Amino acid sequence: MTDPYQPVERRLKLTRRCLEVLAEFRNPVTIVTKSRLVTRDADFLAELARYDAAAVFVSVTSLDGNLSRVLEPRAAQPSGRLNAIEDLARAGATITPVGTPASAGARFAGYITIRLPLGVAPLFERWLEQHFPEKKEKVLSRIREVRGGKLNDPRFGSRMKGEGPLASAIHDLYTLACRKAGIGGERLQLSTAFFRCPGNEQLLLFD
Repeated sequence: MTDPYQPVERRLKLTRRCLEVLAEFRNPVTIVTKSRLVTRDADFLAELARYDAAAVFVSVTSLDGNLSRVLEPRAAQPSGRLNAIEDLARAGATITPVGTPASAGARFAGYITIRLPLGVAPLFERWLEQHFPEKKEKVLSRIREVRGGKLNDPRFGSRMKGEGPLASAIHDLYTLACRKAGIGGERLQLSTAFFRCPGNEQLLLFD
């Protein structure tokens, strides 16, 4: 439900300990993150990837470092995320970026059209007013154009990509970019074929 590599993860290592257990059982796992800290756990991710049981989705909202600092001030810079993709690819993990060159080592790509559910919409509007007041109405108008005249469309099947001519144009550009880069054509699938119970012993609920 959220990025598993929050700043406190450097100290607590909760995600790393979870990955250690997942690797032991060869249980498939996917991670969505904007943090370079994911590369710290490349050992467990690479071990899982040997059994088609791991994928990392690195969210890259923009390659513009200045915009990224304003939009995501606490997240890693775009260059850092690209470096994370390269490091994980070298380690053998499966990487899925959003808007990232295949030259960084990505094997898949994906995108999500901006969503503004519940309290996110007024928060985003205030952010636009503060940082880009001259572009506010144009940005909101484009969002409404792909969301049936609203700022959000929660319906299953349209909420991730949007609808209408603009949404179709975005999809076509994405498809063309993937084709040129040689990524994104196949559907990412993880495997449970190598799942195991180490020790092959039945655990007891009570001693």
